[in-house]
Parts: sequence; C-alpha cells; structure tokens
Amino acid sequence: MNIPDNKLADAIRILSIDTVTNAKSGHPGMPLGASQIIFAIFKYHLRFDPKDPKWFFRERFVLSSGHASAMLYSTLYLFGYDIKIEDLKSFRKIGSITPGHPEYSHTPGVEATTGPLGQGVAMSVGMAWSSRYLSNLFNKKDMELFDDYVYALCGDGDMMEGITYESASLAGNLNLDNLIWIYDSNNITIEGKTDMAFRENVKDRFISQGWNVLVVENGFDISEINKAISLAKEKKGKPNLIIVKTKIGYKSPKEGSNKVHGEPLSDEEVDITRKNLGWEYSERFFIPEEIKNEFKKIYEYKITQRKEIDKKIEKYKSEYPEDWERFSKYLNGEFDFKADLDESKPYATRESSHIILNRISERVENIVSGSADLAPSTKTDIKNYPERNIHFGIREHAMGGFVNGVSLYGALRPVCSTFLVFSDYLRPAIRLSALMGTNPVFVFTHDSIGVGEDGPTHQPVEHLMSLRLIPNLYVIRPCDFYETLSAWNFILKNNIPSALLLTRQKVNTLTAYKDLITDNFKKGAYNIVKYDKPDVVLISSGSEVHIALSVCEKLNKEGIKANVVSVPCVELALKNSKDYLLEIFPPGVKKAVIEAAVGIGWSDIIKDNVHFFGVDSFGYSGTEKDVYDKFALNADFIYKKIKEIL
Repeated sequence: MNIPDNKLADAIRILSIDTVTNAKSGHPGMPLGASQIIFAIFKYHLRFDPKDPKWFFRERFVLSSGHASAMLYSTLYLFGYDIKIEDLKSFRKIGSITPGHPEYSHTPGVEATTGPLGQGVAMSVGMAWSSRYLSNLFNKKDMELFDDYVYALCGDGDMMEGITYESASLAGNLNLDNLIWIYDSNNITIEGKTDMAFRENVKDRFISQGWNVLVVENGFDISEINKAISLAKEKKGKPNLIIVKTKIGYKSPKEGSNKVHGEPLSDEEVDITRKNLGWEYSERFFIPEEIKNEFKKIYEYKITQRKEIDKKIEKYKSEYPEDWERFSKYLNGEFDFKADLDESKPYATRESSHIILNRISERVENIVSGSADLAPSTKTDIKNYPERNIHFGIREHAMGGFVNGVSLYGALRPVCSTFLVFSDYLRPAIRLSALMGTNPVFVFTHDSIGVGEDGPTHQPVEHLMSLRLIPNLYVIRPCDFYETLSAWNFILKNNIPSALLLTRQKVNTLTAYKDLITDNFKKGAYNIVKYDKPDVVLISSGSEVHIALSVCEKLNKEGIKANVVSVPCVELALKNSKDYLLEIFPPGVKKAVIEAAVGIGWSDIIKDNVHFFGVDSFGYSGTEKDVYDKFALNADFIYKKIKEIL
C-alpha cells in the first residue's frame, strides 16, 4: 500500500494535537502548520539511526522553536526512537521523557535544549562549524568522514531575537554551507500578526549576511520542500535559509489565529481538525498499522544507510589508522592534559591562564578557543595553533550559543571569552549549558573593580554572585598562578560547564603555597593559613585572597590568630562533608568575607558570625588602588574593623 506523504505528515499532526489536548497544556499551532516540514527533513534528508541516537556520524536536527515539542516527540516516536505512546500521554508531566520544551539528554533524539527562542539556531551554527573544522582535519580526497548537514527548524519568534541576527551574521562570515535553517513563516506570534512589531524583509536580510535564500510559497507541498532542501545542498560556499510559507493551526477551527499558538484545542476542535484533514480515525493517539509500517520502512532504510557509512568508517580505519587513532582521542577526550608549571613572578590571572592554556594546547589537540573581539585582553588566543582560534566578532550572544553547539556536536572542547561585566550578554546560553551539562569553558576576565579607570560600566559588581546562583555551573575565581593552573587541570579533567573568572591586575604568585594549593584546590575551599583555635577566619576568593593574607599578617603580629581560607569555587566547596565545612568555617568563630563584589549570598554559605567586606554599589573611575580604597577594600581598614568586632 502506497501511502502519500501528506498522510504521513498528518499522522505527526494528529499525534501532536492529541498530545497537547490530553495534557491540557502546550502549543498546537506550529505542529499543525509545520509537520510537513519536519517530515520532509526526516524522510528525505536527515541521516540518523533511531536505535542509536548518539551515533556520532548522524546528522543533527535542532528544533529551535522548542514550544513545538509535541511535534518533535511525535516525529521521533513515528520514526522509531525509544519513545512510546505512553510517553506522549505523559507530555508535560513530572517524571516523563516528554517535557514541555525539548531537553538534551532527557529524550532520545533531542539534540539540544531549546525553548528560549534563538538559542537553537545559535547552537546549530556551532554544530555546523564543528563538522567543518573536523572535516579539515580528517577528511581525505578519496574518503570523507565528515559530510554531514545540520538542520534547524525555526519560526517568526526566532527571527526577531537578537541572538539570531548575530548567529546568522557569524555563520555567513564563516561560509557554513553545511548549515540549513528552515523558517516556518506563518506571520503570527502570541500577540497577533507579526507586522505589528516585525515588518522587515527576512530574505534580503539573510542575503546581506552572506546566505543563500530559497522560498517555498506553498509550505504544505512536501515535494517543494524536499526540492528546496536538495537545491540548498547543491549550493556551495554559503549557509542556507529556506523560507517556507505556512499557516499556523492548519486545518483547525483556529487556523491563522494567534489563539492557536499556545492554547490547546478542545476535544470538539480536535474532532473538527481530524475531519478537515480527512483523518478518518477518531480514537485519540491511534495510528493505523499501515501508517506505522510506512514510517518503519523509512527508518529501516535509514539504518541501512548507517550500515553503509559504518563500512566506509571501517575502510577509513584500515587505510588511515593513525588518523583514526587521532580522531578517537578527540572523540573520547583521551589526552594527557595535566600541565605542571612553575612560576614565581606576579601575573594577572588572565596572563597566568594564557601561559597555561597555551601549554595545555600542546597536548590537548581538541581545544578550540575564541573571544568576542577581545582575545588580546582576555588572553585566550592559542599562539602556536592559529587554526584553533575562533573570531566571534562583537557577538557575545551568538558566541554563547555557538560554544554550546560545539560541545553538543562532540569531539571538541570549546573555550570562549569576554569581560565579566559582559557575561550578561550570554547568560541565557550559560544557563542552558548548565542545564544541559555541556562542557564549554566560559572565560571572563577583568573580574572586579580592579578594572579601575574604565569605570563602573566595565566593573562587574553583581556578576560573580549571580553566576554562582546558576545550578550546575562551576564558577571558579583563582587567586594566583597556581590556583589558575589547578583550575584548568580540574576543568579539563571534568566535562562540566564552567566559568573561569580572571583578574586584569597583577597578583603575587603564592610560590610558598604551591603544594598546598595543588593538593587542596579540588575541595573548592581550604585553609592557606591555619591555626587549630583561630580567633577569626578570613574568607576570600581571587585577588582578595592577597588582601586577606596581608590582614592576617597584621593580626598575627598582635597575637591574634587568623585563619585564611581561599574559596576559588563555592560549588566545589559545598560538595564537601559537613565535618570538613565545620573545620574550615568553625562555628562560634568570627568570620570575615573579603570579596570585591556584592555580598548577598555569603550568609547562606557560611551560616554564622559573618562580616562582609566588599562592594555595595556600582564602581568608580580611577586607578585600581583608588577604587579599592574607595570601597575600603584594603588591609589597613579591614584589619582595624576586625579588631573592633573581636
């Protein structure tokens, strides 16, 4: 029995609206309007193995318009992924594998956590770049390991987001001709017609950004969508945008209305939609066997395709064994990365990081690094391997999404950087990194009021503690060369989302404490100076550890026993046992936190007897010393205040 493509696409529509209506929550509009697009991609173009969703040589599909998750889950179910009808019936419920928006590593076949609009297309740029980068390293004239495409399905909302502009501009500049965005253009958003807020010519915009642009006027003609994607693959040298004209809520009583964007259809409206589509089955979540079998034929063919690619890979292994062994190290992160260096000179920790990163890059081949036009300041360029440097331009939003995409693609370890005060520009991507558990290294330099003369616009105040508020993000603020070295060793050993905060100003290298730092860094908080029964505990991070050590010295001269605790990473510190935390933060003993940032949150970390010396307003323009003095962040003032509270 030959079942037409439209009928198969309707199966995705039907399951999607049943899923949303059953949950009494979700977004039926895009699934009704765009199911033929996702069907065309999966049937005619996407390379995948539903029985092995993490197969490395698959092609990636990103649903940037994550609110249409019901459509994605229905598609994955029909194409043989490990999703069951019961999972669709559990849509948006606690414990299900079908959450409200797609979540990476939660649902088989979901390539990225999407929902915040624009983030998905940004990640797809990083994925496409990764494929191109690896192809330059490992493809041979007679055999291509990397010939894959990255597809992203996006909508009007994605097109309005600033991160999309940045990412499209970056992709055009990088000539990513293996990237295909399909734009479901229905001219409707939650509030109504898009022209109330969005009237630009998207086609011309993308052409100006260096893209090929194709338009499918009848967005419900699957053959036309297929032709457009095939034509895009033939075009070389530029990324591709395919604008597909559709109708939101297609064939439902709310077709063309903003009301269908995020409101479930009623049971009666579901019945009407079935009738309008010519779907003859009224039973909810029912797909007839003949349609299931048609989908099965498609994905079994995909599995056969995978077997042919596996044969090519085996041939590559045989003919290019050294290259395959090298690629395997990229894929599995099997590099000897530990850098053991000695230094005694004072360095800004950004300079320390630069020395360490360049030494590590000699051994860890899969590190790639870039900045938002600030590499000379953030010191994140890899000197001896210029091909590993990524020039993001002044596009912090895109940079954050891009490195998440690189991490999701696999085989490469991305580093990106800007000033700490600009971390807000890529905060949504940092949050998604922490949520997905990806492994970018976000390097933020100029980490405090030590920026000095650049003034309050460039002096981060609230940023340190606000980053610590993000669950699963390891925020590391090292105090000197050896803590910076320990930080890099820790980050590279663990595939974790991390933010490395570094100084602009020079700090002394604590040579006398090298072994102590190296042995204890992984605890996240440890005594640099320790008395068994201290009178006060001085707690600090980063450059302020040196202030704490100076205060300690002054107090010790007067017979006052002061412990100094360095806290390079609060997240690691809180993983210690209760006994250890009571040891370094002994109850009943006065504690002074010294940190050049707002102090909100420290009382939750330390619990009792906490006095804070920090920054309670925006900064000032002046020399580093003058700004620190303005906030009374100097050893003389703190020493006197501590004597008063003892």
